[in-house]
Amino acid sequence: MLVLARCVGEVIRIGDDIEVVVCEIKGDRVVLGVTAPKDIPVHRQEIYDLKHGIDPQPKPSTAAILGHRKD
Repeated sequence: MLVLARCVGEVIRIGDDIEVVVCEIKGDRVVLGVTAPKDIPVHRQEIYDLKHGIDPQPKPSTAAILGHRKD
């Protein structure tokens, strides 16, 4: 997994056609804006799982995602 640090207003580009913008950061919540071609579906993971009949997975902690130990 590629992990990138961005500030509000900064952009991440995926290929030529997809743009992810950090719109707002409040505590541990990040609001993202995604611009993508209409033929590329963009869903939150829980919606993707529902649409594909996948059992929901527990939400990992930020520490687990970043590989930090909880000592």
